[in-house]
Amino acid sequence: MAENEGPIRFGIMGCAEIARKVSRAILLSPNAALVAVASRTIDKAKQFALGNKLPESVKLYGSYGELLDDPLVDAVYMPLPTTLHSKWAVMAAQKGKHLLLEKPTALDVKVLDEMLQSCETNGVQFMDGSMWYHHPRTAKMKDLLSNSHVFGPLKAIHSSSSYHPPPDFLENNVRVKAELDGLGALGDAGWYCIGAILWSMNRKLPTTVTALPTAVRNSAGVILSCSASMIWDEDETVATFFCSFLAHETMSLAVCASNGTLNVDDLIIPYEETAAGFSYTSGAKFVDLHIGWNVKPQHVQVETKLPQEALMIQEFSRLVKDVKYHGGRPDTSWAETSRSTQLVLDAVKNSIDDGYKAVKM
Repeated sequence: MAENEGPIRFGIMGCAEIARKVSRAILLSPNAALVAVASRTIDKAKQFALGNKLPESVKLYGSYGELLDDPLVDAVYMPLPTTLHSKWAVMAAQKGKHLLLEKPTALDVKVLDEMLQSCETNGVQFMDGSMWYHHPRTAKMKDLLSNSHVFGPLKAIHSSSSYHPPPDFLENNVRVKAELDGLGALGDAGWYCIGAILWSMNRKLPTTVTALPTAVRNSAGVILSCSASMIWDEDETVATFFCSFLAHETMSLAVCASNGTLNVDDLIIPYEETAAGFSYTSGAKFVDLHIGWNVKPQHVQVETKLPQEALMIQEFSRLVKDVKYHGGRPDTSWAETSRSTQLVLDAVKNSIDDGYKAVKM
């Protein structure tokens, strides 16, 4: 950093469990600093700071508005329940705070558009908290998928994100409360699946989205498990995904192209922080008598000095620094990525609500 360019100063709005990971990431990122934490009460903010061993220099606030009024806060990380995003995201943008918003971004794209419009009007950077995009493994996989000689046109994609929490989660967690996070597993885990599929398709929206007749809801109507299919007519490509609070841990992505396949089992959270891998096969054929294959999968390992959460903070801070110190404009590609994901998520939700009918995009 130049001498006149300090780190981007973050405030955290809300002490959700995920904020523990992100506060650590801010402290690890070389171009960011954690300067403030806000909760609904000062006691909760103090408990968060103590439990995560935050520096004594971090200011603690007993309301979100106080944090937004702090002139020393450049950017906010917001892990609030989804139903609260609109109010506080718009207010943050109006206060000139750059916005790192936890996913799912909104209950529907209309609400997201209001937030994105406020960010654009006030010239602040927007990004959602999907950390896996920022791992160097992701860029390596994209390079391979873009190589027409290795893979060719994509034909089928499948993604899965699921976990089976203890019974208390299904009774009391924010993500199963209709008034707080009404999208349930679709918003929490399905966001990753949809994002991974669209990433594979270079963010091109599908022609048709159809939820499969397997959705499970709780007594409040919140989705606990669901599946859906997507079709790209022009590309002759199909994708499916499964997301659930009722199944064993999965974080997978499988891509099948005309000349190759790619598989990753730990897409969302790598098995370890310092390295992450995937496998791919190209030009595979059966040998004579079909008793084996002519090639075996190649395994690729990608190392990283910083965990993906810190890399997300580093990239976000780099974009904010360009706006703050160099007169740059916010990078809207991250908003477009979130909006594409939200559009497909909305289509899945609408298909479920409409008796699993196909939704044209």
